[in-house]
Amino acid sequence: MDYRKLGRTDLNVSALCLGTMTWGEQNSQDEAFSQIARAKKAGINFIDTAEMYPVPPRPETYASTERYIGNWFQAQGDRADWILASKVAGPGNGISHIRDGQLKHNHEHIVAALDASLKRLQTDWIDLYQLHWPERSTNFFGKLGYQHQEESFTPLEETLEVLDEQVKAGKIRHIGLSNETPWGTMRFLQLAESRGWPRAVSIQNPYNLLNRSFEVGLAEVSIREQCGLLAYSPLAFGMLSGKYENGARPSNGRLTLFSRFTRYSNPQTIAACSRYVALAREHGLDPAQMALAFVTQQPFVTSNIIGATSLEQLESNLGSFELKLSEEVLAGIEAIHKDQPNPAP
Repeated sequence: MDYRKLGRTDLNVSALCLGTMTWGEQNSQDEAFSQIARAKKAGINFIDTAEMYPVPPRPETYASTERYIGNWFQAQGDRADWILASKVAGPGNGISHIRDGQLKHNHEHIVAALDASLKRLQTDWIDLYQLHWPERSTNFFGKLGYQHQEESFTPLEETLEVLDEQVKAGKIRHIGLSNETPWGTMRFLQLAESRGWPRAVSIQNPYNLLNRSFEVGLAEVSIREQCGLLAYSPLAFGMLSGKYENGARPSNGRLTLFSRFTRYSNPQTIAACSRYVALAREHGLDPAQMALAFVTQQPFVTSNIIGATSLEQLESNLGSFELKLSEEVLAGIEAIHKDQPNPAP
């Protein structure tokens, strides 16, 4: 396993990060524990969660993921071995069960969310605390175009000020962004540097063969500002594994179980995905491992967030780290991308 600097910090995170979004919905606590143990054995030291997990968010399963991780720390006593990331939710997105749904990135909500996460995680600190998505209306969660709205949202200054307070209190070590835009990222960085507040060390946005929109604008920001990408959905909810080819719907697949996830099911996405799967097989590669290897090797990526619902899937995902894509494979990927760019933003 390789390790990479997290922003300008002294933390070195594994090139693969253990994602936990399914724990508490598709995975039991015992299964989560097995995944943590296997990831640790492989050299992963980075684990990512959020107050709203598992996904899809439901009142009945709310915060189960953080509880599982906290129970692991309590049972194993290895909290210090991990770089732990979590997130505070933003408004909307069908989560009225979290703090009555009136979510803001203000002092009240950030402190309440952070304190609750610390309690569930059974730890005194979170290494990387992220804003899960912007409070303002902008283009994220599959929206490419920007339509300006005059609206009231928590000033970014207030958000950074309360995060600074929590860093000084020792509750969090560093801050990160998620589902952010180039404007939002640069504004957060500029404010932090001008006011002496915590500087974002990472951006957690979607990035995969079907959605390379991060490369437009944000990739340059990540490299020049040392605010690297934590890539989520690197397999596009499993589409790039090939398991949904020819209309297949495996009984335990997320796209089978949850009809709300339509981001990767449009005709253009299905057509492009089939070409990527065929390219991998043409070169004797596992399609999922090819897709993951492509993400991990990008120069603006700090860590690639892998998720699995079984140990077999996790084993395959871990194996992607050893795969180095040939120039021929990379050329094939670029040819497909040129013909069908970003069909699933």
